[in-house]
Amino acid sequence: MRIVLLGAPGSGKGTQASELKKELNIPHISTGDLLRAAVKAGTPLGLKAKAVMDAGQLVSDDIMLGMIEERLSQPDARAGFILDGYPRNLSQCEALEKLLDRLQQPVDVALQLVVPNELIVERLAGRAAQENRKDDTPETVRERLRVYAEQTAPVAGFYERKGRLTVLDGVGELREVYQRILSALPRQAA
Repeated sequence: MRIVLLGAPGSGKGTQASELKKELNIPHISTGDLLRAAVKAGTPLGLKAKAVMDAGQLVSDDIMLGMIEERLSQPDARAGFILDGYPRNLSQCEALEKLLDRLQQPVDVALQLVVPNELIVERLAGRAAQENRKDDTPETVRERLRVYAEQTAPVAGFYERKGRLTVLDGVGELREVYQRILSALPRQAA
C-alpha cells in the first residue's frame, strides 16, 4: 500500500501515520524526519541540505526528491509506504509521479484530512503550551495555514484528477478518525 497523506499543519497527519504504520507494517516517511536524519548521519544529500539550511534557505526539490528516492530504495519500503509532508506543491507532485513510475511503485491513494482552521489553531496552541514550543503561536499557525492553502492545497486537486484522492473528516477522537482512514483504504490493504 502506497499512501500520500495530505492535510494542513496540525490536521493530525503524523499521529494517524504512526497508527497506520503499525497496522499496515509499512514505513511512515516524514520529510522533516528524513531531512533531520540525513543531516545527522552526514550523508551526501544530508550535507547538501545542511549547507542550504545553515544559509537560511529552503532545501531544493531535487535534494528532497533524492532523499525520498534513497528512503524508498530501502527494503522496508518495498511493501509500501506512507508519505507525510511531501509532495507540497504541483511540481513536487510531477517529480514524485516520475520517480514512483520509474520505481514501479505508483501511489495507491492520497488521503486528505480536513480540519477547520480555527480548530487547528486551538490544537497547535495546546501543543505549544504542552511542549513549550514558540513556533505555534496563533499568528504563526494562521500564516502557515495561509501558505498551505496557497501552495499545498492544490496537491489534493492533482490526486483528485488522477482518481486517487479520498477526503476525510479529520475532526474527532484519534480512533474515530483512524477508523475513517482504514475504511477509505483500497480493498487490498484493509
